[in-house]
Formats: sequence, C-alpha cells, structure tokens
Amino acid sequence: MKQPIYNTALYLRLSRDDEQQGESASIQTQRAMLQTYAWDNNLHVIGEYVDDGWSGTNYDRPNFQRMIDDIEDGKINCVVTKDDCVITFEKKARKDGSSVLK
Repeated sequence: MKQPIYNTALYLRLSRDDEQQGESASIQTQRAMLQTYAWDNNLHVIGEYVDDGWSGTNYDRPNFQRMIDDIEDGKINCVVTKDDCVITFEKKARKDGSSVLK
C-alpha cells in the first residue's frame, strides 16, 4: 500500500518575547522538535510558519494567516505543531465552496 503524501506546514508560535534579538530560544527548540518529527514520519515539509511574540488568543497572526491561505490554496494538507492545536475547516454549503476556520 502506497503511503499518502503529506504536504506539511510546521507551525511555531510563542506568545511572549524572551527579550533576545532574533528568534526566541523556544522557537529554536520547537523548530528542532518539529523538523525531527517530520523527518521521522516521512512528512514532506512545504514550509515553516513562525509567529514569535504573538498571542494565540486570536487568529490575526501574520504567519498563521499565511498558513491558512496556503491550506485553502491546496498547498498544505497537514500541520504539525508542538502543542495540541486544532485547525478545523468546515465547507460552507455555498456555491463557491469556500472554507471557514472554525
């Protein structure tokens, strides 16, 4: 049986800045963990989406929105994050078949 191809996004986020220039240590650690997981599970990584210093209480994070656009464009069919994160799309019963984040 042929293994399905998962075009994967690695999503990294930290809600506060750790007062260091560049990426926070947590983001660097998350990247290493997610890259290892993707490699170990034969996932085809399309890209990384990093929102360092952004709150998870809303969806207005720039790279989160870019990732959602890529999902809706069919570029990504799998998202890997460090912590539990559920992204659910519901097909609206509309003529254009557009999806909404739930």
